[in-house]
Amino acid sequence: MSDTKPFERTVNLAITGASGAPYGLRLLQCLVAANCRVHVMISRAAQVVIATETDLSLGGSSGSQQQALEQYSQARPGQIHVLGREAWFSPPASGSGERAPLVVCPCSTGTLSALANGASDNLIERAGDVALKERRKLILVPREAPYSEVHLENMLKLTRMGAVILPASPGFYHHPAGIGDLVDFIVARILDHLDLPQDLMPRWGAESRD
Repeated sequence: MSDTKPFERTVNLAITGASGAPYGLRLLQCLVAANCRVHVMISRAAQVVIATETDLSLGGSSGSQQQALEQYSQARPGQIHVLGREAWFSPPASGSGERAPLVVCPCSTGTLSALANGASDNLIERAGDVALKERRKLILVPREAPYSEVHLENMLKLTRMGAVILPASPGFYHHPAGIGDLVDFIVARILDHLDLPQDLMPRWGAESRD
């Protein structure tokens, strides 16, 4: 792909401290492959989870994280922008910024609570608050079990506000051969909700039409 080809669209991606870092990282790969520009926000807890669940070494600074993610996703120059937790002048921080969907994948229950109650103590929470108030697409991918009453109430509040709650609960009807297939199931559903083409998973009923 030519480095001068314009990006198709922008997607904001937040990775928080819930278990399930491979979902967020695989989604990043797919967004890059779809020629999207991606603003990436990584919480401090997510850095710990990524180091625990994957072999990816991010480093502590936004610059080192961006370099690692560019290499991991094979991104073009300028395709990924890693934003610090207090990057208040970045596009996701304001309703006056570029209108782009926000995906929080995985989404911790702490982030669910903050978004449901209007907290904005860091850029991820502020980006979610902006998405809600501006009626932008907001996809939240919680990975917790079991859900407490508080978790369920927060998800109900956010659903009523317009967010899409897409739990990391993969199906099995596609006969997964490994963990990667389970991850791709969820990532494919996210891409569907972003209206981005995907060939990770066949459409339901597609095989019966062949």
